[in-house]
Amino acid sequence: MHDFASTLTARRIELGDPLAAMEYFYQQGWTDGLPVIPPTPERVSEFLEFGNKFPGDILGMIPARNRVITAEKVAINAVMAGCLPNYMPVIIAAIEALCQEEFNLHGITATTGGTAPLLIVNGPAAQQLNINGGVNCFGPGVRANATIGRAIRLILMNVGGSIPGVLDKACLGHPGKYSYCIAEDEENNPWEPLSHDRGIPPDVSSVTVFAGEAPHYVNNQAGGTGERLVGAIVNTMMGSLYRGGGWILILCPEHVTIFKKEGWTKQQIRAAVSERAARSLAEYKRLNGLPDSAIVPQDAETPVRYLATLDELLIVTAGGKAGGFSAIIPPWAGGDSRPVTRAIGVCIDCE
Repeated sequence: MHDFASTLTARRIELGDPLAAMEYFYQQGWTDGLPVIPPTPERVSEFLEFGNKFPGDILGMIPARNRVITAEKVAINAVMAGCLPNYMPVIIAAIEALCQEEFNLHGITATTGGTAPLLIVNGPAAQQLNINGGVNCFGPGVRANATIGRAIRLILMNVGGSIPGVLDKACLGHPGKYSYCIAEDEENNPWEPLSHDRGIPPDVSSVTVFAGEAPHYVNNQAGGTGERLVGAIVNTMMGSLYRGGGWILILCPEHVTIFKKEGWTKQQIRAAVSERAARSLAEYKRLNGLPDSAIVPQDAETPVRYLATLDELLIVTAGGKAGGFSAIIPPWAGGDSRPVTRAIGVCIDCE
């Protein structure tokens, strides 16, 4: 076993007790507003061991800020967030995904738009780590969801420099900026999981990162038919003016059952949503504040579709079995950030 503690490079601070340590972290601005766990060298070393990383290993960079994200910094913030050591491989994969150029991490964490990175975990890791994809999956109550998502936020703040009011210019933000992490409910999913759609082989754990707004409920408790559900999805979707770049559709098991009984495939759902989620170019120009002089007669007959391609609608099964509430998660800035999926590269053993 490697002695990671002896090779840690972070500054060490001696404090009298855990309460004093928490207060010190508040004074330094190193928290998200909630108490944190003091990151002792022994605990940080344990996280690095689970991640199979040396302290100086580089997991990603933010060139626009001249920031380098090392495994040691990630482990420190994961400890602070309250994670268990075996969450580390998921966090590492998420950071690697977030730092891909197409995700545009600098843009989504500096915008006034207030989006947050959503993590969706697929594969054996979701079950092994008890990441919630069922009842109240976007809410409180499960350590893995709460602390993995929180670790990402602390890393973005303390390593990436996304300090609210300084670099983070969100007008309103949303609660997902504390923590935004779920699993897909693959057991109740009649289709291939999201990870398969994203090119990950079966039985390989993965995490997909998506720059999203808060979930917008698709409230259809009457349900009835797939066509009615598509109508409800489109109505929710068209509350936004963004188009292109990817959307997340979270389908609850009750709505999945309706689609399944009628034999709908994911691609048929995407096609039906794409066909109906459209405005005329004339209406789109008006909603975006363009003067009538910028509108020509043919604009009234030219459709502007919310999905540039069918693959831009990422469909995920999650939520409680009772209740007809699905959700649409709109993208940030319609195409300026693209979702990224990364395999989780270390076998996780929960025993």
